[in-house]
Amino acid sequence: MLMNQDEPNKNEDKILLQQVAEGSTRAFDQLFEKYWQQAYSSAYKRLKNHDDAKDIVQEVFTNIWIKRQTTQIENLPAYLHVAIRNKVIKFILKQKPVHSFFDFLDQASEKNLNADSPLLWKDFMKAYEALLKTLPPKRQAIFRLRYEENLSTKAISTQMGINRKTVQNQLGKAVETLKVSLLRMLTLIILFFANLF
Repeated sequence: MLMNQDEPNKNEDKILLQQVAEGSTRAFDQLFEKYWQQAYSSAYKRLKNHDDAKDIVQEVFTNIWIKRQTTQIENLPAYLHVAIRNKVIKFILKQKPVHSFFDFLDQASEKNLNADSPLLWKDFMKAYEALLKTLPPKRQAIFRLRYEENLSTKAISTQMGINRKTVQNQLGKAVETLKVSLLRMLTLIILFFANLF
């Protein structure tokens, strides 16, 4: 989370935010310079990508300026923390859902889990397995080979003795079926892993 401020800083921010609301670009620049590095660090630790982190911080500050007359901000560091967290979640969900989902699973480890996470993780995996079992057997097998065993579509077609185009079609149908549920599950699991946010 972004650093806590002392009272003089809070008062200074309130004055600057009031000036921003009145259209002061100078006050906005001061706040941007003051908090850009902290905001960037907050975004980067979640995304591990410099350009994406910069884009998200830029978008958050741009929104502050655009909505300066309608958005009431009492505590700027807290506001930035929440805004960046929300932007990161939206950004992740806009990526290819299945790839993002399995990238996240690959990166998760016991040391990253919060106190309640072993049970949450167990429940999550149960839900994930139940979801996969709703697929027809061949489609489920293709999906697992591709996203759990990381085989190429060519390797899957060879292993299963079917046309590569068939593998691609089956994957497309599986992803379409699972997409909405996987996105919901991904959002929940991200929120449960509090150390990432």
